[in-house]
This record gives sequence, C-alpha cells and structure tokens, in this order.
Amino acid sequence: MKRTLTVTSALCLALGVSPACGTREHDSHTSSMELGAGGDSAGGGGEPGVASIPGDSTGFAGAYDEPVLTEIPIPPNCQHPGFPGGDQHYDFDSIRAQLVALKPGAEKKHADLLAERYDLSDNPSADVAMTRGKKVQIGVRVKLPPNETWASLAGMTPEDIRMNGLFPQGFLPLPHPNHQLGGQLFTHLVIDELKSQTNGFRDLTRFDLDFDFPDHVLPEFPPAMFLTNHQELGDVSQGKVVTIENFYDLFKSILNPQELEGLRLLVSPFPQQEFNLTDDRRSDLPSLGVACFDCHINGHTSGSIEILPDDRPQPFRRRGDTVSLRGVAQQQIFGSKRGIETVDDFSNFEERTAYFDGDISQANKKGKEFLDTQEQLQGMAEAQRLLDFPPAPKLDLTGHLDPALASDAELRGEQVFNGKGKCSSCHPPPFYLDNFMHDLRLERFYPEKVIDCRATNPDGPIKAFTLRGIKESPPYLHDGRLITLDDTIEFFNLVLGTNLTNQEKADLLAFLYTL
Repeated sequence: MKRTLTVTSALCLALGVSPACGTREHDSHTSSMELGAGGDSAGGGGEPGVASIPGDSTGFAGAYDEPVLTEIPIPPNCQHPGFPGGDQHYDFDSIRAQLVALKPGAEKKHADLLAERYDLSDNPSADVAMTRGKKVQIGVRVKLPPNETWASLAGMTPEDIRMNGLFPQGFLPLPHPNHQLGGQLFTHLVIDELKSQTNGFRDLTRFDLDFDFPDHVLPEFPPAMFLTNHQELGDVSQGKVVTIENFYDLFKSILNPQELEGLRLLVSPFPQQEFNLTDDRRSDLPSLGVACFDCHINGHTSGSIEILPDDRPQPFRRRGDTVSLRGVAQQQIFGSKRGIETVDDFSNFEERTAYFDGDISQANKKGKEFLDTQEQLQGMAEAQRLLDFPPAPKLDLTGHLDPALASDAELRGEQVFNGKGKCSSCHPPPFYLDNFMHDLRLERFYPEKVIDCRATNPDGPIKAFTLRGIKESPPYLHDGRLITLDDTIEFFNLVLGTNLTNQEKADLLAFLYTL
C-alpha cells in the first residue's frame, strides 16, 4: 500500500520543515511524491512548530522524508536534507535565489520559537564579569508553563510532568535556525572581525541564514587566551582575535617551532561543507573555508553553532554550541558523543568528517586536506594542550575554595555543589570534569515529537564538559538551550530531583562564578 504526501516545497526547503513536519499553512504551491508503505501523513495542529505524527508508535514516522524541489528538475531520489549537489553540475544561482527568497520566513519561524521559550532581554549582573569585563547575564530566562512555578515543577514526578505536558519548552532540544539545512553558522562578531582583518577577503556570512541569539547572551568577544606554559603573561591575545593574519607576531617569542606550526594550522582555513571553493556552498563568493579558531576563537568560543555529525537521520542530529578548548590537556575523551580518545584524532576527525556533516564523500568533492599525522596533527594537538583555564584566585591547589578568600555564600554553594546538588558526581574538582559520558534520560519528561524538524529523540550518553571558567562560556548544555547559569541550575534541579531551596540555588550560583 502506498500513500501520497503533499509537500509544500518552500516550507520543506528553507523554513527547516521536512514534508512530514508541516505544521503551518503557507501560500506557496505544493507538489506530491509517492512514499513507501505504512502510516498516514503528518497532520497539522498541536502547539506551533510541533508535528503530530499518527500511525507510528515511535512518533517519528515520516519525520525525515526528503523534500521534492519543484523549482529544480531533479528527481526525488537525488534529494537529501537540503539541496543536492557537490559536483560541477550544481546550479548555484538558482539555489541561491530560492534560499535568499525563503530566508525571511525561515528566520521569523525560528524567532517565534525562541520568543515562545525564552526571555532574551539584556539583564547583566552588576558585579560579575568575564575576564575582559563583559558582564554576565543573570536571571532565569526559560519561560514556565502557565500557572506553574519552579517549586511546583520540582515537586512533580517525571511522569506527572510528561503526562501533563509541563516540561518547560526551553528545556527541550533546541533546533538549528534551519534544522533541515543545518550547517555551521557564525555570529556577526566573528564575521565582522575576519572581514576587517582581511579587507573583506574572508567572509563567513551565509546568504541563506543569520545567527539567532543576541550578542549579550554570548561569550565576550574577543575572549582572553591563557597558556599553561606562560601563566605569568596572563591574556596572551593582547585583546585581539588570533588569526592567520597575526598569530606569528603574537606568538613567535613564546612558542617553540612545533607549537607555532600547530597554531598556524589551527588558524588556517580548510574547506568546509558551507564554505568552500565549489558551487555547492552557502557563501556568495568561493571560500577558502573555516579555521578551527574561527569557531574556537582564541582557543575558547564565540557561541557559533553547527549541526553535529554524529547521528542520522537529519531530525535526530543535534545542534552543537561551540565548546571551549581551555584546559583540553586535562581531557581524556573528545567529542560530545563519539568518545574520541586523543586530541590528534579529534583534529583529524574534525577536518575530514565533521567539517562535512560526517559525510566523507563531501570531503572528497569539496577539498579534503591531508594532514601529516606525525608532524602536523601532533603540532595541532600540542598547541591545543597549551590552552589554559582562566585564573580562579579563590580556588586552592586542590580546586576547592580557600576559606580565607571565599564569601560565606560561596562556601555554602560549594557544599551544595558537592552534596545535595549532586554536581560533583559528574564535575569533580580540581578540573570539574570526570572524563566520562552521562545520560540524563530527559525523555522521561516529554513525549517524542518533532519541533521545527528537530526530533526530541533520546540524547543518550553525552560527555560531561569542564566547569572551570564556566561563567565565560554561555549559553549552556551541548546545544545552547540554557541561556544563563540560573537556567542551568533550574534545569538540573528538575532533572536530578535535588529539590534545592531558593537560598541553595543562590549559593550554588555564587560558587559557580568562582570557578
């Protein structure tokens, strides 16, 4: 038995909604394609942006059906999430024109989702700042369900929350601004700085999509850069963004030749899925690609994002918030899901597969680099292992608070962290990570569904990252769904069932700021 699915091609394509994710009515024309046996097509209704998918007990029937492009005469079996291509027959001008036309609708759809979930107003702390002076954003930004409080939710069981649909929307997986197309997406701060340093030659602007979060909820830019072998120098970036343009002058006197060569590779652009020299790209002009330090600015993070390469199909893939590389020498596994065991292997994996959505065939088409394992990858690893945490003057040699320097609230917060809050179960001192992967089993709290082409499938085990310097790397969790540390405390209080009091939450926050 076959079924026919009506496809709104414009919606499927660039508004981030696959055919079975269609949840809102649009005026664009439709076409049909034949699907395999089983089930009914997805219906509308329900909450905005969420697909109800009857006929399948998993909740994902048809969630990753691929779009039919009526504007381009390409057979359906040539499609994949996004657009087909990757060779010299790719019609760049036609694809660009379609995506540019659909961009406003895609961005409005995602902005509506963010507005439903968060308070994104600018509310900085009066006295807590990052290393170079940017004030930390404060307050819980995730919106509560109607008629609920954080205390009332904390008093419910996961089953109660699930059955009554009370899990806060901001705690659900956060989609990419266009989850079906995905790809790396940079903040305007990164884009503007690279254009400034190169007189416009390096431009990481995507013509089809702009970054979603406002500047004030992101890490400071540029971030400070610390080295384990030159702690006496403090911030070695001198307040600059380290790039291929300036790295040699900044580091020629403080790094050895092997480390300097490794840093050169970290700031050198390599071809990438959206930024490359072929017609299958998302930049107006052919691009040399993306450097490691374009995402990991100064070895830290700018908050830029991507779709992680680990999973398939596309709705199961996770938005990835760029993590800091500070303290990488203390880590023993790399990658949020894959558990890669060395920095060398991780650098090789990133360049050959993660840069291309985990598709090795795309790397061959768009410009795979062949890095020498013995010299180049080891040099990149050595340079990354030099990246240090920011100073934490209130911590002693064992990573605990010095009672002579810490406030009463900070000391009480440390007790919550190591006790009732259960934080140290995954983030023990002195480096506040345990080098293990943990499964929060968030699916206990909500039914499986699809939100703007992001399926709420179980995440499974994910690496616990370090909390050293945590106030300097918002937003939080692997996909950036938690805007502030206040959000993070409420999230884990609910998920871990710790039932912290308001005073304990405030004390815990004070302690986290000291790390």
